[in-house]
Amino acid sequence: MEYYQYLKAFHVIFVITWFAGLFYIPRLFVYQIEAFYKPSPEKEILGKQLKLMAKRLWFIITWPSAILTLIFGLSLFALNPFLVYQPWMQVKLGFIILLFIYHLKTHQYYKQLQNDVVEKTSSFMRIWNEGATFILFAVIFLVILKSAINWIWGVVGIVILGVLIMLGFKVYKNIRDKNPEA
Repeated sequence: MEYYQYLKAFHVIFVITWFAGLFYIPRLFVYQIEAFYKPSPEKEILGKQLKLMAKRLWFIITWPSAILTLIFGLSLFALNPFLVYQPWMQVKLGFIILLFIYHLKTHQYYKQLQNDVVEKTSSFMRIWNEGATFILFAVIFLVILKSAINWIWGVVGIVILGVLIMLGFKVYKNIRDKNPEA
């Protein structure tokens, strides 16, 4: 079972690259939305470049990483099926389902913006950008602590993290309102 550790290493590597894509793509969406409201020719120049950047990030890094994460994760289950019966793993799988839902919803936003359909604000996308952060925190604590019993404290921690992120978002918004170049 020496190769089990290699599979686990590849799983973790692709989890990291998947999250890198999920962290960056909403930031590109923020820029795309803001560029959409700029005057010509800036709108067209920025829009074209940001669409290309989003396309490359989404289809060269994020989607392949999500698929490889899933493949290596399923491989780990195939070699150690008893993991599924551990309570912490069951809770983790719930968060993984949420992560795939987040990914698919982000894909919808990607397709809209690629077609110049702007239905969300840049402020919404800044908040949306934090969705992957919450899931990452939950999964990392579950994997490291291997405890589903303390899920209540985990939920409290995630709520506190959410409050801190929202406060940071509000402070940064105030700074940007005073100085748009910040």
